[in-house]
Amino acid sequence: MSGLQSVDWQIASNRQAHHTERFYGKDLLVRRGQLFQVSLTLSQGLSSGGRVTFTASTGPYPSESANTKAVFPLSNGTSSSGWGAQLVSSRNNVLNISILSPANAPIGRYTLNMQISSQGSDSTLKLGTFILLFNPWLQADSVFMSNHAEREEYVQEDAGIIFVGSTNRISMIGWNYGQFEEGILNICLSVLDNSLNFRRDPATDVAHRNDPKYVGRVLSAMINGNDDSGVISGNWSGSYTGGRDPRNWNGSVEILKEWQRSGFRPVRYGQCWVFAGTLNTVLRCLGIPSRVITNFNSAHDTDQNLSVDVYYDPLGRPMDKGSDSVWNFHVWNEAWFVRSDLGPSYNGWQVLDATPQERSQGVFQCGPASVIAIREGNVDWDFDMPFIFAEVNADRITWIYESNGALKKNSADTHSVGKYISTKAVGSNSRMDVTEKYKYPEGSSQERQVFEKALRKLKPTMSFSATSASSLAREEREPSISGRFKVAGVLTVGKEVNLILMLKNLTSDTKTVTVNMTAWTIVYNGTLVHEVWKDSVTKSLNPEEEIEHPVKIAYAQYEKYLKADNMIRTTAVCQVTDEPEVVVERDIILDNPTLTLEVLDEARVQKPVNVQMLFSNPLDEPVKDCVLMVEGSGLLLGNLKIDVPALRPKERSRVRFEILPTRSGTKQLLANFSCNKFPAIKAMLSVDVAE
Repeated sequence: MSGLQSVDWQIASNRQAHHTERFYGKDLLVRRGQLFQVSLTLSQGLSSGGRVTFTASTGPYPSESANTKAVFPLSNGTSSSGWGAQLVSSRNNVLNISILSPANAPIGRYTLNMQISSQGSDSTLKLGTFILLFNPWLQADSVFMSNHAEREEYVQEDAGIIFVGSTNRISMIGWNYGQFEEGILNICLSVLDNSLNFRRDPATDVAHRNDPKYVGRVLSAMINGNDDSGVISGNWSGSYTGGRDPRNWNGSVEILKEWQRSGFRPVRYGQCWVFAGTLNTVLRCLGIPSRVITNFNSAHDTDQNLSVDVYYDPLGRPMDKGSDSVWNFHVWNEAWFVRSDLGPSYNGWQVLDATPQERSQGVFQCGPASVIAIREGNVDWDFDMPFIFAEVNADRITWIYESNGALKKNSADTHSVGKYISTKAVGSNSRMDVTEKYKYPEGSSQERQVFEKALRKLKPTMSFSATSASSLAREEREPSISGRFKVAGVLTVGKEVNLILMLKNLTSDTKTVTVNMTAWTIVYNGTLVHEVWKDSVTKSLNPEEEIEHPVKIAYAQYEKYLKADNMIRTTAVCQVTDEPEVVVERDIILDNPTLTLEVLDEARVQKPVNVQMLFSNPLDEPVKDCVLMVEGSGLLLGNLKIDVPALRPKERSRVRFEILPTRSGTKQLLANFSCNKFPAIKAMLSVDVAE
């Protein structure tokens, strides 16, 4: 009877063939639906009547009926549908075998056993384990992506760009996805094994891991820690005691490793781009093509009426009333796969959102929602379509409380929500605008038709005119004045903020305007932190005259209340007697001082490289508690934390550190500098590493 002497998993050649050679570690990682090779050395050759059978199984309760276990014979050819093993060659007692998995097999860690039956006796040999991943290179796989450049970007790229800021100031931050880093694949599989679904019914959960739609939805729940042992705890309060300011993270690797180290307790704290960056890592790691999407002026509509209500008091102060809001930006993911439940027209990009905003089926999860279905207003389809449709399409209704306490509808805006929907371009750090994938051109007849269709599906009993912002706009009298805030000079942390309120009389009569103005520091999702300035003026405007009123907010007024977002919301409520108020609002973002990184040597694999960081304190006061955090996949293992000495007013700091590249090609180095006056200053640098 043959025993097993050794197994050669041919790891290098299999990984190369299966596009998994970039993963650190020694595991056999293969993609489904594609042959892999294994060589078995037996203690003696197979007898002529001997029969060899293999068993591949995954999960704690493998079963053939659930497709989590397969028993298949060694034959001269492989089956085209199920699991199969083919004898490629046999010399002496060495068997070279090709094994094929189905293109719709559940992904995850598999055990492979071999049974040899000869002359009436059986022996079972455990060959070992391998990990099976989704296969975007294979046409039969539901995650297949035909375009090579897109596949390289959306599966293989381990660093990226996330767009943040506001419509009038879009900026970008680097993010280290690091899906190939040591231990990350195992952590990504642990994310699935910690889900509520797995804990309730592990056998069914593992069986469903063949479907990217299912896996994506589970991951959208698991990246936030709201209902389960999820990865990240969200916090938008502006106070991050007991955790890390969300702006300080440079990537997902540290977050995922900290989650594992803590025994799967949510890591504190994240905001939307942190959830999205981390979900992107897990999707790409498992083989689902994915990208990070930013929606500017993103509506959070809690009651499915496709409008968000915002409130002001008589003095022009924005009010935290009601649960609707408009975020300066919101970040989610798109994953690429087939929608067998909706039909082939809706294949392709699907929205997944791991930020915990609203419950879906009792859990904070969101998606997958077909981007094409969102564009067509099919809000009654799976999953979570009304919420995502509203994020990019909702009307914004402004309400004002009168001094007598009465609430009055002030104005409706059908155009401001869902602007500059952005993602990193393929192969470069440019911004690619994908707004037209989500909706028809703003103001077009198709856009309003889709909006009406969506509203009819959500509120079939209501007439459209009763709820629509466009009908509200028609009923209003045109205001006699208009206003806008204009930026005067540079907006920099540590300096006075200078704005100009422009007021214009739109009529041929003289108008007297009372203006109540406020400025608040805010978090990017609109959470009000603290009022830092207010003023009231009365102005007389001649017919068709435009006047300028200067607004000055000193650093001393906002310094203590500014958050890492560097955002201030200025509001002016302009009142002409017996006319509706005109609300003028602008969110401004103050620039941080510059953090500069430069590579001092030629970068080569396995050669130490010196890097220099330069930072100047722009303030007239010292800064202390300075910490520099550096990371970059392929440039250094883990991350580097450097305590930087305190800086006197206007002092320049120069810090040198060493990196050790492990991979050739263009890599991204990311740095975050924080101190008591600047919670998060970012820098990123592309480093070309030679062999």
